[in-house]
Amino acid sequence: MIEVERERRRWNMGVYLNPGNEKFAKAVQSEIYVDKTGLIEYTNQVINTVQRYVCVSRPRRFGKSMTADMLTAYYGKECDSRELFSGLKISQNAVFAQHLNQYPTIFLNMQDFLSRSNNIQELMERVRKIVLRELRSAYPDVDFFDENDLIESMQDVYAYSRCPFVIIIDEWDCIFREYKQDKEAQEKYLDFLRDLLKDKGYIHLAYMTGILPVKKYGTHSALNMFDEFSMLNPGPLGEYVGFTEGEVQALCAKYQMDMEEIKNWYDGYSFKGVASVYSPRSVVSSMRLGEIGNYWNQTETFEALKVYIEMNFEGLKDDVLSMIAGESIPVNTGSFTNDMTTFRNEDDVLTLLVHLGYLTYDYENRCVSIPNAEIREEYVNTVSVADWGEVSKALKNSADTLKAIWQMRPKQVAQGIKEAHFETSHLQYNDENALSYTISLALYAARNFYTMHRELAGGKGFADIVFIPRKKFPDKPAMVVELKWNKSAEGAISQIKNKEYCASLEEYKGDLLMVGINYNKKTREHTCIIEEYKK
Repeated sequence: MIEVERERRRWNMGVYLNPGNEKFAKAVQSEIYVDKTGLIEYTNQVINTVQRYVCVSRPRRFGKSMTADMLTAYYGKECDSRELFSGLKISQNAVFAQHLNQYPTIFLNMQDFLSRSNNIQELMERVRKIVLRELRSAYPDVDFFDENDLIESMQDVYAYSRCPFVIIIDEWDCIFREYKQDKEAQEKYLDFLRDLLKDKGYIHLAYMTGILPVKKYGTHSALNMFDEFSMLNPGPLGEYVGFTEGEVQALCAKYQMDMEEIKNWYDGYSFKGVASVYSPRSVVSSMRLGEIGNYWNQTETFEALKVYIEMNFEGLKDDVLSMIAGESIPVNTGSFTNDMTTFRNEDDVLTLLVHLGYLTYDYENRCVSIPNAEIREEYVNTVSVADWGEVSKALKNSADTLKAIWQMRPKQVAQGIKEAHFETSHLQYNDENALSYTISLALYAARNFYTMHRELAGGKGFADIVFIPRKKFPDKPAMVVELKWNKSAEGAISQIKNKEYCASLEEYKGDLLMVGINYNKKTREHTCIIEEYKK
């Protein structure tokens, strides 16, 4: 600790002004570090331009703070980061040296300030006083017009040094999470940031990061100068949201982990030009510990999700159940005000869940879905303890329903399907497609062992649902499921045989079960027949 302080004094580093590169050095020196320095190429492109205001929003566990530390280490004066960045991607960039450690850099973690303040006014005053103190210490020869005015003092420093500032703000939106109902405080905070940042010649780059994009306040456009890169549309920064397919493949090879399983558990976020984006914290945890499982719930319980999906908006419950069943849901993200309290309809709730990482957004098709097994488990945990009637019971009993198929107990399977039956506002229970929703819920537990394919080509047609065991579970039987509406389960089995649906699984060496399911409209009963396929 003494050596660190000596080094800090030697370089004239501050705590908030030019805080140095120690935090980023710890990240680079960690057992697992995935190089995301390519993002600096973008910030270098926009520095000292109209686009110099950058707001990047990401869920928790997606490396926001590490990125802020990286930018601080790269731009900040009073330290030498050349060796730290050597061998990293940005070091190969043509303008790498041009901007390296060239700017007085102010780094502010607003969560730290908030935790030491009793209200918003106190937070803003604390920021002002601390930054002013460090400015006076770093620039003793500047003739400050008003030593108590932060904006005036930054202008004075810029006039004296002709060296513009880089400002990096982490957890910028913590106010909107902690002071959810205090609209006046929120507006004061936005005005504070606007006055500090907007149209200021002394700023060559302002980078903010948090969970939420910039707050919308009707005609109140305090921070409308920021370009936003969010989970809805990260634009050119998509590959920096999380880990890419190639990055995860490299980690799996190094740590001898099953790529198929890692993909099933942690993939599912996708953006234009980046088809697969993985949850970084969960991937790192699984590699280090050698275990695939739910690491999401180590930092956030399903109670946080429960608050939102139990909101009393028409259609919300239906949509959640449909997504658990594997469906995508259309959503209008335009009305969301980028806070955690103003919800006008279910679209606003679903949009927030995208920003929180609980849903992934398909920008091209304007729809949302549950990204992966890790997050799906959070939804199931939430619904299972909620008062959602028979569906909650069905999800709890899903493993038993699946086991009943393996053990060829069709009556129990039919009962499990009956419990999972639900009619949604957008899907009436009147055809085989609706029945497939129900089957997906009843057999939710199958996702732990299988890759599920709907309308899989095989033989002389398309099988309704085919469950193929993932390579980790060679002992489980493959399952070809045919659905009938108001016909017969016997007819479903006959169709599997006559149209040779099992031909699609000729190369599969394990056991194979044929499952026929019918719903009788008159009796409102499900029936099931299970047979082994003889190769």
